[in-house]
Amino acid sequence: MKRTKRLRSDGCFYGFIRRIADNYATHKRPVVQSWLTKHPRIHMRFTPTSASWLHMDERFLRDITIQRLRRGVFTSVPELTEAMDSYIVHHNTNPNPFIWPKPARDILQKVIRAAAS
Repeated sequence: MKRTKRLRSDGCFYGFIRRIADNYATHKRPVVQSWLTKHPRIHMRFTPTSASWLHMDERFLRDITIQRLRRGVFTSVPELTEAMDSYIVHHNTNPNPFIWPKPARDILQKVIRAAAS
């Protein structure tokens, strides 16, 4: 949270900062709630329980794991770091926005049905 404040305290950003999180319990802590109260521009949004696949960071980590890390053997941290860096460089040579294949309403209804079963 300090990093968010430091990045945006220069006044260059107008409007709200929307933070997406998938661990709601962490954000119930009094220290976090107090900080959020003091920073009304930050709006928290939470993905449903057991729906980390909705979180774009989680999707990217899944992709790098499946497409690069599972196929490799790394004997050192620098070697692993290089593999991750090269994947990111390759991935960013032809960036494409992710477009959800269905409307959010349909996706969320499916999440609700899955949770109920």
